[in-house]
Amino acid sequence: MDLSYQHSHHQRILRQRNLLFAAVAALGAFSLLLLTMTLFRGREIVLQPVLRSPLTISSSGVSRDYLEMITRDVVVLTLDRNPQNLEYWMESVLAIASPRAQGKLKADLMRIVEEQRGSSISQFFTIQSMTIDTKALSSEVTGELHTIVGSKVVSKQLRTFRYRWEYAGLTLRLIGFGMVEDEKGHREKGRAS
Repeated sequence: MDLSYQHSHHQRILRQRNLLFAAVAALGAFSLLLLTMTLFRGREIVLQPVLRSPLTISSSGVSRDYLEMITRDVVVLTLDRNPQNLEYWMESVLAIASPRAQGKLKADLMRIVEEQRGSSISQFFTIQSMTIDTKALSSEVTGELHTIVGSKVVSKQLRTFRYRWEYAGLTLRLIGFGMVEDEKGHREKGRAS
């Protein structure tokens, strides 16, 4: 009797061990499947509605609405400046720049800061139209560039500026901007690109 009892007890323990190994293997396979799905699935974040509809950012690319909103804000940041905010202006532009473009952008921005420091020259830009290219990650903005000396507007010129972007992960970064050449090939002095 004792031998048959031990045998049945060992059989029960073996069944429990086998069931435990099967459960561990199933959970391991399920975890591996979830990890694979997480790594290769496109990520998406839903942002609060800022414009006319809810805005989403996806790892598969930049939406037209998002690129338009960012361009609109960056145009104001990059083209509205005065001698009192030059350091803040430069640091703000560099904060949204791609790390690979920061060196060149900083050199271009430093030239503008040195030219404008101590002067009474300010400028601001009024947007009239915008062209967005989500495939090439670029945007062009046309509008009037107003130049003010002291408190007097000395020029108001129709200009087009091109912004180039880089999209990595879920982050859109500026890699360059500058004035688009007109028919005569002229460019704005102090261009950053």
